[in-house]
Amino acid sequence: MLNPDIDLSGQCAIVTGASRGIGAATARRLAKAGAKVTLLARSSNDIKALADEIGDNALAICCDVSSWPAIKQAVEKTLKRFGSLNILVNNAGVIDPVARIENADPAAWSQVVDINLQGPFYAVRAVLPAMAENGGVIVNVSSGAATNALEGWSHYCTTKAALFSLTQCVHKECADQGVRCVGISPGTVATDMQTVIKESGVNPVSQLDWSQHISPQIVGDAITWLCTDAARTYDGTDFSLKTAEGRAALGWVKV
Repeated sequence: MLNPDIDLSGQCAIVTGASRGIGAATARRLAKAGAKVTLLARSSNDIKALADEIGDNALAICCDVSSWPAIKQAVEKTLKRFGSLNILVNNAGVIDPVARIENADPAAWSQVVDINLQGPFYAVRAVLPAMAENGGVIVNVSSGAATNALEGWSHYCTTKAALFSLTQCVHKECADQGVRCVGISPGTVATDMQTVIKESGVNPVSQLDWSQHISPQIVGDAITWLCTDAARTYDGTDFSLKTAEGRAALGWVKV
C-alpha cells in the first residue's frame, strides 16, 4: 500500500462502479484511510458483500449511473446516512462491445455514452450542492484513450475525451467554491475490462500480456492520494500513472 499515512477520517466518499476492479480497490483503500464510503453499482450482491467486508462505514446502493433519478437518490441516501459528502470517484465505465465504426450497433454505442459520460455528469451535478458547502474532491477515472484514438474503441475514446473536458469544466466553474476536480489516466489495469479487450483481438492493446497491466490496488492508492492536498497541483488535469513524473509524485517506483 502506497502512502499508508493518508488520513481521511471524518470524510465521506461515493465510488461508482464499486462492485469490482478499480472501484472495489478504491473503496477499500478509502475506507482504510478512514473515510466512510457509499458503494454504487448495478450488481447489488457484489457491493453488499464489499460493504459487509468494510463494516459500518460502508453503504451499498444498487444504482444505474445512467439514471439521473437513481444518482440523485443515492446522493440523498448518502447524506442521510453519513451527514456529509466530501469525495466523489466517477469510476463506472464500459468498453464493450468493441467494434469498428461501420459495424458498431448504434444503441450499444449510445449506452456507452450514457454510462461513461452522462453518468459522471449526473454524479457531479448531484454532489455539487453538498460539496459547495464544505468543499470536496471529484476524481474522474479517465484513460489515455481520451487523447489517443484506437481502432474499435470509438465509443470509449470519445466518451473519455469528453470526460476529460468535463473535468476541466468542473475545475473552471467550481474551484473557487472549494471543489477540486481531477482526472486519472491509469494506463492498462488488470480488470475484467482487459478480458473484454483481449477477447476482441482488436488494436494493439488486445495483444498485451496480462503481466503488463498494473493492479487495481495501485490505482486505488493513486485515487486516494489524489484526494489529498498533496495532489492539488494536478487539479483540472488528468494525472497519469504512465509517466515517470506521475509515479514519482505518487511515490511508486514501477518495476
